[in-house]
Amino acid sequence: MLWVKAFHLIFMVTWFAGLFYLPRLFVYHAQTKDAVSNERFKVMERKLYYAITTPGMLLTLLFGAWLISLNPALYLGQLWMHIKLALVGLLIIYHFYLGILLRRFKCDNNRHSHIYYRWLNEVPVLFLIVIIVLAVVRPV
Repeated sequence: MLWVKAFHLIFMVTWFAGLFYLPRLFVYHAQTKDAVSNERFKVMERKLYYAITTPGMLLTLLFGAWLISLNPALYLGQLWMHIKLALVGLLIIYHFYLGILLRRFKCDNNRHSHIYYRWLNEVPVLFLIVIIVLAVVRPV
């Protein structure tokens, strides 16, 4: 079980690294004026999303589900786990929203300013804090 938990945490860190960095790339991409930089950001964003962030998400979910399957009555019988799973569901929606934004940048159809992406960059911080507190402290 400890190995499964370790890999769950490793891939969660990988997923969050992408969720933190991709909106930061969007900040810089939204400020870009030249074609060379625009294309460079497209490559960086694509690789980050598809080669790091999405596999990190999928493996986090896989190892998390594996952990729950080891003792479903224990985990699913606790309110903190239900709240955590709801937040993970919202985080998945956030992940796919970043994918939509990525496709807009790819098509040179960005609709937001760098300020929007600066605020968007703070969303995963809030999720991380609450999810970690729920998993470690189990206050409810």
